[in-house]
Amino acid sequence: MDIAANLARIRTEIAAACTRCGRDPATVRLIAVSKTHPAAAVQAACAAGQALFGESYVQEFLAKAEAVQLPVAWHFIGHLQSNKVRYLPGKVALIHSLDRLTLAEEISRQWGKHGLQAEVLIEVNLGGEAGKSGVREVELEALLRRVVTLPHLAVRGLMTLPPYLDDPAAVRPYFRRLRELARRLDTLDLPGLSMAELSMGMSHDFTVAIEEGATLVRIGTAIFGERSG
Repeated sequence: MDIAANLARIRTEIAAACTRCGRDPATVRLIAVSKTHPAAAVQAACAAGQALFGESYVQEFLAKAEAVQLPVAWHFIGHLQSNKVRYLPGKVALIHSLDRLTLAEEISRQWGKHGLQAEVLIEVNLGGEAGKSGVREVELEALLRRVVTLPHLAVRGLMTLPPYLDDPAAVRPYFRRLRELARRLDTLDLPGLSMAELSMGMSHDFTVAIEEGATLVRIGTAIFGERSG
């Protein structure tokens, strides 16, 4: 697996997608999703210029972060259990998967113990899929109004994991809907709320996500190959 070559190809595809829709490629950040892949793969990606990595499992992340003694930033992108939050303050730059008030309260409490502010994205389940995390669209505004009152937590935008469809173009309505939701929520003028980040798009559909406004694309398989677990 030539991780450096894969990263170069993906960066070229990101730039091409940005050109098609008149965006500056600098407005899109690539998250290399390293979950289930070894620390050596992270180190190889870092050597190829990748600095931002995404993990989904707390125990795996902690071990990997300890092993990778390099100037990288970590995002937590998976479902997060409240009882695991205490392990993350000071270690992750952004949590993509906030989807309930109890989790928000625990994040604020744990970050507050360290005098820090957690930056988070609200995960929205736009497909209404029972097996997936994420707040339902109809409950999103009510959740946000509660979350923005927490002292050690800042909402920076939205995340979605749409249904997997073979044709990436068929996923476009979900990405567009997330962008429209962010735009509407921005008009609420809630204190401290930012909708600057849209985390959407993975290996098979990230170019479509970019065309619809993604600022963070989460790519694993196209960089590291199939998951090892």
